Amino acid sequence: MTEQNFKLMDKYDVSNIEIKDPALIPYINLTPRLLLKMHGRNTGKFSKTKVNILERFANRLGTSGHVGKKHKIITSWSSGKYTKNMGIILDALDMVEKKTGKNPVQVLVTAIENGSPRDEITVIEHAGARYPQAVDCSPYRRVDLAIRWMIQGSYQRCFGKKKKMVQSLAEEIIKASEGNMESYSKNKANDAEKQADSAR
Repeated sequence: MTEQNFKLMDKYDVSNIEIKDPALIPYINLTPRLLLKMHGRNTGKFSKTKVNILERFANRLGTSGHVGKKHKIITSWSSGKYTKNMGIILDALDMVEKKTGKNPVQVLVTAIENGSPRDEITVIEHAGARYPQAVDCSPYRRVDLAIRWMIQGSYQRCFGKKKKMVQSLAEEIIKASEGNMESYSKNKANDAEKQADSAR
């Protein structure tokens, strides 16, 4: 198999994937590999850029990150088992491919671009007074936030319901890629940008 037709996970062709946002190009890793497992070797500055985007999704499924002020694991069945987490991601991408008829990795990349905020607010304290200040969101953080919000939105849709995580994640990816405001990540990104606009 030549390098030209080598596929990601031996399933997805990533040679024609287009990242429209130039700021995110260095931060979305789409290197085709048969097995996406870094074994914790990604240490150093900007180390996440060396990890494939699908592996970052699988890792985020284990612990979805802060929801408000609480950092918690939302489910017990997806707590760090690589095979189970990656299986959910691959099944969700297969479902995306069936529903859209497009390359699911391209749909995922578009969803990340749409679900990442360009600016947000930080709180500045000056002379005892606290006030919000709009700041640009770094591309590194934008990708992180988009992945986190997509996973959290998927968990919220299927938690305590009959809907499975695979179906919920596939819907979130499709809606975010279309720019639909029903998408949790698109909604959160839009809220962050609105807050930043009002804090200028």
